[in-house]
Amino acid sequence: MERKFISHDDITAWLDGLAEDHVVLVPMKDGGSVSFRPYVQGRTPNLDRQAVPSPKDAVFPQNETLLKYRFEKDPEHLDRTRIQVKETLPTEKTVVVGARPCGTRGMLTFDRVYDCDKNQDLYYRTRKENTLHVTVACTRVESTCFCHDVGSGPADGEGSDVLLVPVASGYVAEPITERGEALLAASQFKAAGDREAEAEAVKAATVAKLPEAHDYSDSAEKLMARFDDMEFWEEQSAKCISCGACTYLCPTCYCFNITDDTTGLTGRRLRSWDNCMSFQFTLEGSGHNPRPTKAHRLKNRVGHKFAYYPMLHANAIACCGCGRCIKSCPAGVDIRAIVKAAQNYTPKKEEGGDES
Repeated sequence: MERKFISHDDITAWLDGLAEDHVVLVPMKDGGSVSFRPYVQGRTPNLDRQAVPSPKDAVFPQNETLLKYRFEKDPEHLDRTRIQVKETLPTEKTVVVGARPCGTRGMLTFDRVYDCDKNQDLYYRTRKENTLHVTVACTRVESTCFCHDVGSGPADGEGSDVLLVPVASGYVAEPITERGEALLAASQFKAAGDREAEAEAVKAATVAKLPEAHDYSDSAEKLMARFDDMEFWEEQSAKCISCGACTYLCPTCYCFNITDDTTGLTGRRLRSWDNCMSFQFTLEGSGHNPRPTKAHRLKNRVGHKFAYYPMLHANAIACCGCGRCIKSCPAGVDIRAIVKAAQNYTPKKEEGGDES
């Protein structure tokens, strides 16, 4: 597929055209941070910074209505009530422009759960089919980045439809899918020409900035070995304040809760993101909680991403290495350090000198 070039000056005109028949989500400055917002003519998107929230909201909204219902009295049997239910499948066409490759690739974790032979989540699948992803390759590396540790990279196009590589005065656009190639038919895209070599040099320069990749291949085995070691998990969770920022910002977290919002005779069924670091996440109606402490909950969060999920899905780690959970943690909890602690664990010696 042919690579194209779009200048900085033409980005706005291209987004204007997209917005005529799509919901276009772009990174916008929102106070002191950058988050995804619907594109509005006259506002310039911020394509130079990674948005704090992940792009998953486009295909797995933080809150969505699954169905609407109405209670109706049976006129022939007034002691009976019928329920009329109307499914509310999403219909809008969406283009997400400006996410980084790690955030977009993170949603591949969803596919193995919600769009596979065993399970078909109609809402997720419909949104995914209605959504295109135009990502921007990274040109800088932060201390919290570790995408290369989990099998990805700063210019990874997997999960994207188009990859934009920053070059002088614009972007070289690489079509990844046929749907992405169709986006590049817009008049604002020109032949890339000599800029293709420049784009390759940009990608190579970014990779060169990365430290040596850490090997997580034995993380599942090592974490499972520490599964019942609550002293280990209490030590690892000592700083955690159970705020849940890590789960809400994570591109690969897919847990949800279902609630019914009823007013009078009408209502709607809602699906909302849930937070495994919350005490209420596993709280049973009896009052029993199988994960009663933050140590238990952190064990589940880390174990799911680096042990349970890989064991179920051909060693695929349920982490994209974006570093959001590290960068935005108010207590400085680092998931990399926790997994490495399990990998490097050495049994403590008792006073008598024997290994425990």
